[in-house]
Amino acid sequence: MVRLGMMLMLMASSVAFAADKPRDPEQFFFNESFGDFSEELQTARDGGKKGILIMFEMDECPFCHRMKTTILNQPDVQAYFRENFLIFPVDIEGDVEITDFQGNATTMKDFAFKQYRVRATPVFAFYDLDGNYIKRARFTGATRDKEEFMLLGQYVVDGAYKDQTFTRYKRSAR
Repeated sequence: MVRLGMMLMLMASSVAFAADKPRDPEQFFFNESFGDFSEELQTARDGGKKGILIMFEMDECPFCHRMKTTILNQPDVQAYFRENFLIFPVDIEGDVEITDFQGNATTMKDFAFKQYRVRATPVFAFYDLDGNYIKRARFTGATRDKEEFMLLGQYVVDGAYKDQTFTRYKRSAR
């Protein structure tokens, strides 16, 4: 009986340890997409999401890499953001054809640069369920830490962007 109890405790602790272990953000943070953001809006609405989050990125971006290896790989970050948003990466240098929120065909790089003036990466851009860009919630660069990134998500989920800047929201959260 003692042996069974010890085995159960060992299994429980290994499950708890595995839950905190970093996971691949490509698999556990980002959602799969066929590149039609106008259709993804309906998927987000049907799924009870608060909106869509796009991470504008590029290869060889050290800040993108830092976000993926220190923050976007954390299970609690993945769970919170996946619960509230559909999340897609967009390569700002990419020639892959996508469909924007209005149903227009474009490339990833034109979507990033021409529509949203993305020049530095990463940029985290939020969109409401009608495809409207939430400009106040745009965050350029790597967040200071996991807590700041989680606060950014909460800022959008709570709708605080309607009344105040993210900087003011962070101050009031302290």
